[in-house]
Amino acid sequence: MKLEMTGQMRLEQKLKMAPHMIQSMEILQLPMLALQERIEQELNTNPVLETDVPEDTEQAEPSQETESQSRDLSYSAVPADKAVENFERIDSFDDDYKNYVDQADQFTPTIRRDEPDRKLEALKNTEAPQKSLHEFLTEQWHLIEAGEKIKKAGEVIIDYIDDRGYLSVRLEQLHNKDRKDYSFEDLQTALSLIQQLEPVGVGARDLAECLLIQIRQSDENMEFEKKLISEYMNELLENHLPEIAKKMDCSMERINEAIGRISKFDTSPGLQVGKPRNHVISVDVIVEPVDNETGYAVRLANSPIPPLRISDYYSKMANDKNTNAETRKFLQNNIRSAQWIIDAVQQRKNTLLKVSESIVRRQAKFFEKGELYLKPLPMSVVADDVGVHLATVSRAVAGKYLQCHWGIIPLRKFFSGGTENENGQAMSWEAIRVKLKQIIDEEDKTRPLSDDKIREKLEEYGIKDLARRTVAKYRKLLDIPSARMRKKY
Repeated sequence: MKLEMTGQMRLEQKLKMAPHMIQSMEILQLPMLALQERIEQELNTNPVLETDVPEDTEQAEPSQETESQSRDLSYSAVPADKAVENFERIDSFDDDYKNYVDQADQFTPTIRRDEPDRKLEALKNTEAPQKSLHEFLTEQWHLIEAGEKIKKAGEVIIDYIDDRGYLSVRLEQLHNKDRKDYSFEDLQTALSLIQQLEPVGVGARDLAECLLIQIRQSDENMEFEKKLISEYMNELLENHLPEIAKKMDCSMERINEAIGRISKFDTSPGLQVGKPRNHVISVDVIVEPVDNETGYAVRLANSPIPPLRISDYYSKMANDKNTNAETRKFLQNNIRSAQWIIDAVQQRKNTLLKVSESIVRRQAKFFEKGELYLKPLPMSVVADDVGVHLATVSRAVAGKYLQCHWGIIPLRKFFSGGTENENGQAMSWEAIRVKLKQIIDEEDKTRPLSDDKIREKLEEYGIKDLARRTVAKYRKLLDIPSARMRKKY
């Protein structure tokens, strides 16, 4: 076999994206809080980018001179690993340029001595980090008076208590015959002591034990509830209440009363400590009805991001021929990078506003009458309205929220498929789910509707050709139990 090298020419097309296009898509996709962090990061790394806070409430327009100077610069951004070296170059300016700076306007800091330190004030107003359940239980366990072996066994048990407060392993798994630091009896004693700690119900091995721990520590007389959980927990979970009433020789009213009292207990006591923080939602778009007119006004919410601009001081320095060549190149690169992010933020605002206006126009009945009138809306339709690519619309609505008189709604909720009713009107799957929930809320709880009956009810409202399994799927998505579990006796 002969090996040889040959040359070949080939003509092909490739899609290559410029760095500023990639940055623009990144800025467009970021939610407001993430964008705020991204801007702060850019302000800390790019010396020529600064915030422009005008004295009045209107946003200051960048000067034409600065804009023209920055747009004419076609340099790429400086890598971050050379930032320290480049700053050293700025510190070692020529004496000629120092004379130029002395003749120019003196730079005065904007922070006055009598102004408070914003970072210090923010630290003072920040709540302390929450303790985890493990830390909370460990602190209490250190105060328990017990033998050394029991204390050791208790520390091991606490290590295996999950976030909900349940012991996730069997005690037999925590002990073996070769262990000499504690015995199996020590584990049992330690577990009984842990089950007396706060929050009430922690250390249980299953739901029944969790409820029984809370019953034992209750001040009320709950012997009936204790027997109900101890002997008939499985029947209780299956909603076989008539069978339980027959075995306990009591009325259904007595069973329902006991269930009402049991329902007040916490089935996940561990979540009371170290609760996970809720995801912070920042509204991006506000839709308000227009006074004395039909229609709605769409506007962007007040942004926490201040207006950005390029520093006039560094802009003049970059265009001064007396400036060191390496310093000029460094400044020009950073000015170009700053202009990219300023343009990207402005483009993000324009695109988000246009997309929101198209959504409000296409979903006008939703804003007038509610979720039942939400129509199917493909993203391609909005992309055609705005004049952008489908992927741009997808990035624009990712993680963004709209506020109207119906509440705060994710922008993605307005994009869904659907079907047509018998009148030829389009209905989105979201509207069908809302109608399904409405049917279940209005049903007779003593005779709850099966999935087939729900499908028949939907047909009465004009929603045809809907399979029973589709009804069951939507019911599960809405976290609604089956008819047998919804039945009230």
